Amino acid sequence: MQRRTLLKLGIGAAAVLAVAGGGVALFQPGLRGGHLSPGAREVMHAVARAVLDGILPSSAAEREQVLRAHLDRLDAAVATFPPATRAELSQMLALLASAPGRVVLAGLHSTWPEAEVDAIQQSLQDLRLSRLALKQQTYHALRDLTNAAYFSDPSAWAHLGYPGPQDI
Repeated sequence: MQRRTLLKLGIGAAAVLAVAGGGVALFQPGLRGGHLSPGAREVMHAVARAVLDGILPSSAAEREQVLRAHLDRLDAAVATFPPATRAELSQMLALLASAPGRVVLAGLHSTWPEAEVDAIQQSLQDLRLSRLALKQQTYHALRDLTNAAYFSDPSAWAHLGYPGPQDI
């Protein structure tokens, strides 16, 4: 294959991916009416399982209850973000919720609900250590949103042995 043909193929593939990603975001937004879409909830549920691994309750039923409450807090927080921030977050979550976006951006081949915690953690680590600023920003957004929503709830503090703020 000639270099010129390879370059054309690369540019064509990038254009197709950009159009496909934009199309996914238009037809399946990450946020609907300022709240997490079902696909975005799957992404954030999986990310929470990975980021909060080791501090979530050991019982599967209790863990799922805690994660549902976490997603509700996250959803309420996202609804208060400025419109521009919500638009960017919606695009990121739409891309991650789509199969091509999940594979290309996050490097995760399993669907979010089916992915093992170790695979999600490795995916997040790869995002964090990527040379591409977009991937690093994706990692920081996912991690920061997860931590802020989880640790803002006083009931989560007991799992860590934190008694809460001291009265002055």
